Amino acid sequence: MGDPLRRSAASTRQAIAFYISGHGFGHASRQIEIINALGALRPDITLVVRTSAARWLFDRTVRVPIVLVHGECDTGVVQIDSLRLDEPETIRRAAEFYAGLDARVRSETELLAAHEVRFVVSDAPPLACAAAAAANIPSVVVSNFTWDWIYEGYGAALEAAPDLLPAVRAAYRHASAAWRMPMHGGFATFDEIVDIPFVARHARYDRDPVRRTLNLPVDRPLVLSSFGGYGVNGLDVTRLDCLDDYGVILTHRTADDRIDAPSGIHQISEADLYGSGLHYEDLVAACDVVATKPGYGIIAECIANRTGILYTSRGRFVEYDVMVREMPRFLRCGHIDHDDLFGGRWRRSLDAIIHAPPPLENPRTDGADVVARRLSAAIESTR
Repeated sequence: MGDPLRRSAASTRQAIAFYISGHGFGHASRQIEIINALGALRPDITLVVRTSAARWLFDRTVRVPIVLVHGECDTGVVQIDSLRLDEPETIRRAAEFYAGLDARVRSETELLAAHEVRFVVSDAPPLACAAAAAANIPSVVVSNFTWDWIYEGYGAALEAAPDLLPAVRAAYRHASAAWRMPMHGGFATFDEIVDIPFVARHARYDRDPVRRTLNLPVDRPLVLSSFGGYGVNGLDVTRLDCLDDYGVILTHRTADDRIDAPSGIHQISEADLYGSGLHYEDLVAACDVVATKPGYGIIAECIANRTGILYTSRGRFVEYDVMVREMPRFLRCGHIDHDDLFGGRWRRSLDAIIHAPPPLENPRTDGADVVARRLSAAIESTR
């Protein structure tokens, strides 16, 4: 993927830098789709990725050459697990980060110069916009939310950080435009906003072949438990009341993550999944329902692959309200409260989703291709 301390071998070519938040998997997974689309469209462009997101995600899903420069671009939200967050610590870390923004900008301008970057994409670190402006490079925000909008929801904690929101908004104002994904919030600081379709990962294989490859039953509905990189403390799937009619799938990264589970629980290692030539989106498409907390990445993936969602609340994250309001337009979905989620009472909610009518809207999910074409045109305009 490249050594961040050495100039790219293709440094004489045009370069675009992607600044990607390390908060969760959603920002990285959708930008990787854009990166893959752009790399296929314009193999002459050097793609530089600046992020603190896990390297393994890029190793497994990026299909084009990139230069990966690992480092913190923003602080996101501090998660206790996928369903709980720490509001005071979120604001404290963000305030500390943006108090040192000038020094961070100077460092990033050196990085941009070293890789001869001509255009910057932010999803959605404000640092990217400020650094691009300091380097006299155009930038755009490509996201469904902005961090000032998220932080506004933590009013009590913000009292101790009065300079945070002004600093975030001032940085965003350096961007040329915002290319806004569906289910959005924020963006009040941008003069130019372009709405783009969903950016989503699409399965490459049909449902039954994927199930057979992974030794999953083909004759019953399957539910994928998907709570992202933070996991969920206290979720005991061995207590589920639906295992006589549903198969429930757990994925794990290491053998130590496996559990002693009753019939109806199917455990798949990520090594086996990717080793068989499949990707996570193939597994999503092979299932009837995904049990999760609402986030852009998994929702867009379920929309693209016609999979239902069983969702639960995720703490005070203002994006959640937008997701809950918008989801029923695009997919079969239903809420489960924490008592029923952790108590194993899933059957009633799953039955309702399985028997629900199809959604009223079938939105476009080719946002990655749309953004790739726009980026190709944008970098040509910098010549």
